[in-house]
Amino acid sequence: MSATESTGRRRPHFPFDRYAPGYRESFQAITEHMHQHCPIAWTDNHDGYWVAAGNREVFELARCPHVSNDRDIEGVRRGYQGITIPSANESAIRNGILEMDDPEHRELRSVLNPYLSPAAVQRWIPFVDELVRAALDEKIATGRIDFVDDLANIVPAVLTLAMLGIPLRNWAVYSEPAHATVYTPPDSPEYERVHRLHQEMGLDMYTNLVEIREHPRPGLVHALATEATLGGEPLPDIEILGMLGLLIGGGFDTTTALTAHSLEWLSEHPAERETLSRERDELLDSATEEFLRYFTPAPGDGRTLTTDIELAGARFAEGERLWLSWAMANRDPAVFEQPDTVVLDRKGNRHFSFGLGIHRCIGSNVARAVYKRMLLAVLDRIPDFRCIPEETVHYETIAVIQGMRHLPATFTPGEPLGPGLAETLEKLQTVCDEQRLAEPVTVRKDAAQI
Repeated sequence: MSATESTGRRRPHFPFDRYAPGYRESFQAITEHMHQHCPIAWTDNHDGYWVAAGNREVFELARCPHVSNDRDIEGVRRGYQGITIPSANESAIRNGILEMDDPEHRELRSVLNPYLSPAAVQRWIPFVDELVRAALDEKIATGRIDFVDDLANIVPAVLTLAMLGIPLRNWAVYSEPAHATVYTPPDSPEYERVHRLHQEMGLDMYTNLVEIREHPRPGLVHALATEATLGGEPLPDIEILGMLGLLIGGGFDTTTALTAHSLEWLSEHPAERETLSRERDELLDSATEEFLRYFTPAPGDGRTLTTDIELAGARFAEGERLWLSWAMANRDPAVFEQPDTVVLDRKGNRHFSFGLGIHRCIGSNVARAVYKRMLLAVLDRIPDFRCIPEETVHYETIAVIQGMRHLPATFTPGEPLGPGLAETLEKLQTVCDEQRLAEPVTVRKDAAQI
């Protein structure tokens, strides 16, 4: 194809760059423009790629069999670059099943299902409630809390480690690098420190993998080390580490982001907060889905076209890159009435916040459950909280995660209901060990006894 033909095919053009300064503040305006004028468009940024913003276009492309998630690190297939735009070529580890196509994806995903199904997650609710109670008790007498540092960073991190079979006391080793690698740009003076923290996290992951092989204990690490296969062969360590990285990244930052943004919105809308608390039996599920739609913690994913094809109103060529914007699809007025307004009782809310197709987020059951338990505890124990806008720190970019670094709030002080976090973690570790909570649901069906 000639350069002229290629340029003509890549129409319309739109200078989309979610890494650009101010993108977070401009998101709504950019989204409205693309929905009206170019629901799928070509951008020349980051070596050039397609951007799908319209709900129909994202739906068609996400489910298309000619769209690949594959990341070919060793260059033995077609050299595709996975889900990251720009590509993450500096990393020698792919993002687990999220950067695999079938049959590899299906083969490995089947090992995870007994640990992450709705029934499997439900067993952890008493554990989560005790953890949330302890986190709030650390701050409840002071009348001040940072909902990110003191709650939403802690609970998903500790639960994720428990499900993996990694000691709970190590949660801080994982929490800061899991978040900071997302919000720290490469040109930041903090980048080297964050990189070192990420290396320490990787070393702890590998240490636990070795320990669990030598002295088995239940959890997802054990499942990946002993049951998982690729092409019928045992999963190599490098792929195990990639899977663990995916589970940690997905388990930590997305739930933190959803919780923080929801609490910020509820602080800004006290009447709706009171309604949600009072009518929680009717509103909790629909409000959760609406906050997922509106804030879309993981705003999109990259793909690669595997063949020349016309689809969703565009002509694609094999090897071209594509960005599927779940966040923009979730604001499409053709599907969602009042798309830029939070409607707590929205009906028929078919958002794409967990993705679409075979790669739909395997941790969605965990995210919903943990989020709801944190939200309800806050509504019950500190119902008059007020976030402090001048001290709130959002991620500078929402390129990877629509997140927050800090969300301080004040409230009427209360009384602790039990021991603090350190003592509670020791107790919960004992519960995990003695009750073997991290067994798959096919082995252990009973809920945790705290």
